[in-house]
Amino acid sequence: MTATFSLQKDERGQLTLLDAAGHRHENVEPIRAFPISDPEHWISLCDPNGREIVQIRDLAELSSDQRTLLLSELTRREFVPVVRRIESISSLAEPCEWFVETDRGPTSFVLNSDEHVRKLGQDRALILDSHGLRYLVPDAKQLDAHSRRLLSRYLS
Repeated sequence: MTATFSLQKDERGQLTLLDAAGHRHENVEPIRAFPISDPEHWISLCDPNGREIVQIRDLAELSSDQRTLLLSELTRREFVPVVRRIESISSLAEPCEWFVETDRGPTSFVLNSDEHVRKLGQDRALILDSHGLRYLVPDAKQLDAHSRRLLSRYLS
């Protein structure tokens, strides 16, 4: 079976899908249904609201160029550093720059909106930076007092 759509990056570096009917879908996110047990199969391409546009049964169905592009996007999406400490946040207004220590070393990123800090259960949080990279706080209770205080503004 051959893919009935095409993928490309737009001028902002976001994934765009052109479907079989010729409709253009911008800011598409690839999501693996089984990222550990079956990463080569059942990949959904979803719109910014999480609605599935296309499902890919097998990556082998894609052309080499399309597969390379999709795998690159999946790698970017699945890269999730763990925040160990929040050193500082540049201001109380967004956009603001966060300076953090992660499991991969120190880094900084821009947060465009407080809505990009999502509470996941009681003490977990996911932070989405201005480039679409995600940062995980697996347990806010394990952060030092300074980091908990800075993060609490976004989780209340």
